[in-house]
Amino acid sequence: MALTNFILTVAGVSAVVLLLRSDVKHSATIFRRNVRQIRQWLEEESASATKSAEKAKPKELDPQVPQKDAPKEDKH
Repeated sequence: MALTNFILTVAGVSAVVLLLRSDVKHSATIFRRNVRQIRQWLEEESASATKSAEKAKPKELDPQVPQKDAPKEDKH
């Protein structure tokens, strides 16, 4: 009886290990694929942001026109 219990326990533990091992491999594969996809999205977003920043013309300040955002001087 003890030998039968031992054999069944070893078979059960082996089956669980095999199932978990294949599950971990599958999960790792999916995780790597997701990381690649996210990295690709970030690279695309970075490239489009760089292009839009290059297209945007910076505002040039006219020295003759007073700036509204300039801080006022205190007259204390």
